Amino acid sequence: MKRFLCFLTCASLFLAACNNNKPAQETSNNTVNNQQPAGNNDPGKKGVLSFEEKVHNFGEITQGEKVEYSFKFTNTGNKELLIEDAISSCGCTVPEWPKAPIKPGESGFMKVIFDSNGKSGYTEKEISIKVNDGNGYVVGPKIQCNIITK
Repeated sequence: MKRFLCFLTCASLFLAACNNNKPAQETSNNTVNNQQPAGNNDPGKKGVLSFEEKVHNFGEITQGEKVEYSFKFTNTGNKELLIEDAISSCGCTVPEWPKAPIKPGESGFMKVIFDSNGKSGYTEKEISIKVNDGNGYVVGPKIQCNIITK
């Protein structure tokens, strides 16, 4: 019985963490530059990951629908940049990124796929990115939507 209650508690916490219901907020569609340093082993040289857009709002989507968006980024630094990992707080949001190093001045895309199955209401998911600077994860782009139940 204790195992069952423990399992039920863990499952409830997991589901609650994946369902980010928040009141709808006004968002800006302006281009935002998010600069994160990378490659700090040489103080004069570093890669800088700059996203053209920090937030994408899908608007209203239907529950169960899968949506995706590709965030464009550029290495605006003066050293190669390598995205080592990108994660979300929930398995419903999956980021995909280039595995090859990004040279200074080069651009690429980080595709974010969101599965709204089992979710409803306003949802916001943020991507955390780890680059080759030894500083751990930094906040990356985020997606927003309002999920309409069937």
